Formats: sequence, C-alpha cells, structure tokens
Amino acid sequence: MAKKLEDYVTTIPDFPEPGILFRDITSVLQDADGLQLALDQLEERLQGLDFDLVAGPESRGFIFGTPVADRMKKGFVLIRKKGKLPRETLSQKYDLEYGQAEIESHKDAVKPGQKVVLVDDLIATGGSARAAVDLIERLGGKVVRIRFVMELAGLEGRKKLEGYDVESLIVYPGN
Repeated sequence: MAKKLEDYVTTIPDFPEPGILFRDITSVLQDADGLQLALDQLEERLQGLDFDLVAGPESRGFIFGTPVADRMKKGFVLIRKKGKLPRETLSQKYDLEYGQAEIESHKDAVKPGQKVVLVDDLIATGGSARAAVDLIERLGGKVVRIRFVMELAGLEGRKKLEGYDVESLIVYPGN
C-alpha cells in the first residue's frame, strides 16, 4: 500500500512547549519519496491553470516553490525577509504574536497583470501568507492560487485569505 504524504511528517509532542504537537516537515524533505510525493501533489493541483509565476516566501516556500516552478516551466519569485535582496525592493509589514515582521521582493519581480501562484510549506495563523499576497498585489500581480503543504486549521489562518483559491495537501484540525 502506498504511503500518504502525512505518513512522512514526523509529529513531536510537547515541542516547543507542553501540549503542542509540532508537525516537522523536515522529515518529508529528508525522504526522497516524501519530497517527490509533495511536489507531485503540488504540481497536480496546478495542472490546467493559466499562470505566469510561482512565488514562495523564505525559506521553505523556496524549497517547495522552486521545483514546482521548474516542473511547470515558470519563473520563481523570491519573497524574503527585509534586507536580504540586492536591488530595489517593495516591502510589506505584518503582525506577529509579539511585534511585527517585514518581507520584501524586488520591485521588478512581478510585472503588472501577471498571474501568480503562491506556494509555501505551512499555513498557521495566516499572517505571513496574507502579507505575501498583499506584496504580490502591490507589485501588480494577481494571485490566482495559493497552495500549502500543511495547514494547522485550528489557528484559522485561512480566514485571512478569504476570497482566494486556497488548498493544503495535509490539514491538521488542531494547532
């Protein structure tokens, strides 16, 4: 019987604090079959879609988004933490549980009207994903699909992405 993608995810109880079940995606990456299965499923969910670019946030969005872009013969847009890109950038702030963070992309990374797919490893509270969507749109792009490998549904991050085509390969009901 073939393994499912969730079979490759390692769950670590009580990390980083008691009562938390940490879903470790590195075990998917370490296993060639797990990684291929994740990429195959992401690619499958983009078949037949008209789009120009794949965007991925630092760092695991790079890991999953770049090979998907390659497989689909599309360019890849880096969304990085502030201060990491060498050319002129546009930035987007977003709230964290305690404080703020800021992401950015090169100003010329997305041309007006380009259709963009956002790919990342995880959606939890949705703050960083929403910031990535807002950044892409401020650059002139149109986000046509958002795909995650895992979702912690109990944190309700999907609510921040209402109105967008959002799908996760694995959905965990809790936090």
